[in-house]
Amino acid sequence: MTESAGPGHRHAGRVALALFCAGILLGGCSAPGTGPAARASGGFDLRQLAKTDINRVAETHQQHVFASLRRLADKLYKRNPAEWRKGGSASADAAVSRIFDQKHRWRFASLGYRRDLEAMHIALHPDFRGDRVQALIVGLASMVQSALGDREVFYMLDDLEPQHLYNAARNVEIVAWKLASARDAEGNLLLLSNEIGEVSNLSFEREFGRVIGLLDALADIVEDETERTVTRVVQNLTTAVFLPVY
Repeated sequence: MTESAGPGHRHAGRVALALFCAGILLGGCSAPGTGPAARASGGFDLRQLAKTDINRVAETHQQHVFASLRRLADKLYKRNPAEWRKGGSASADAAVSRIFDQKHRWRFASLGYRRDLEAMHIALHPDFRGDRVQALIVGLASMVQSALGDREVFYMLDDLEPQHLYNAARNVEIVAWKLASARDAEGNLLLLSNEIGEVSNLSFEREFGRVIGLLDALADIVEDETERTVTRVVQNLTTAVFLPVY
């Protein structure tokens, strides 16, 4: 009977495969037809050989999450035009573009360079006088980025933590609830979002639900792939605290 490979053999196999792929990548750097122009015209990018299915799934989910967050930013600015004016932007579109300009790496002087959970906290604090939409979306986007290991491109040896992805999904749930309920000292909502009445607008809820679903699905996939068990947490949303994502 042939014994199955132990952890040491599997690790050695992964290293060997990684070295093989690295050799291909280095050899292909100067090869004709593999540069950016060739890829843009339909040429095959050899770096894709270093990706597993789980890497491609992670990148796709990440892209969809950020597309939803961008739509949320646009919707929030349209319902709360005073916010983009606080940041000195020329328009809501300019404010959205500024948030998603990656040269900032989610760190803005207007937020004291806070990101992740800290930015979300100040966005939902009644005393904050800055652009709440910027703070909220920067917090959400950078939190997702942190849960993904602060990476935008994934290769075969990159290690995703399913617990962080699961926690990020729960944090989005908390933000969605707080957004619909957080008020200032005069009892006004900090930010207008969903409307319920004769004409209901639940588009914000749908976008939040999409982000939560994507993060949960990716957490489940990574959990199954890595055989790491995710600890499920049940919180009362009225007293819920943000969970760590890194």
